[in-house]
Amino acid sequence: MSLLRALFAPNPPPLSSVDARLALATLLVRVARSDGHYGAAEVAHIDHILRLRHGLTETGAAYLRAEAEVEEAEAPDTVRFTRALKAAVPLEDRAALVQALWAVALADGQRDDEEDRMLRLVTNLLGLTDVESAQARQRAQRA
Repeated sequence: MSLLRALFAPNPPPLSSVDARLALATLLVRVARSDGHYGAAEVAHIDHILRLRHGLTETGAAYLRAEAEVEEAEAPDTVRFTRALKAAVPLEDRAALVQALWAVALADGQRDDEEDRMLRLVTNLLGLTDVESAQARQRAQRA
């Protein structure tokens, strides 16, 4: 069953670790695309995050990102991916997810209103506060 079909099932099952990786990668791509510009800097940041977070090779990260790009293009909304990640990732680890999303949003050196809106939505859906998001953004900027 594809990740999208699983997420849109009447009672979606909990994500496997493989599906959770794809859901995160899809959110990273969605944030990167939210400002209408999806450039090399953002792609490189996504691949870097996927390599570090999941212990992937460069090829493995690029493959996961490519799969996520397809999923993101087909996904009608962000809510289901975020809810699935919320269920799969313990609360204490979600700030790291938001930091990774901020790192991608800031990869092109600019803050964009659409990216800010997307990060506010995702942060809220992950059960984190605006303050926690701001702290994650500051950590992403320092990294």
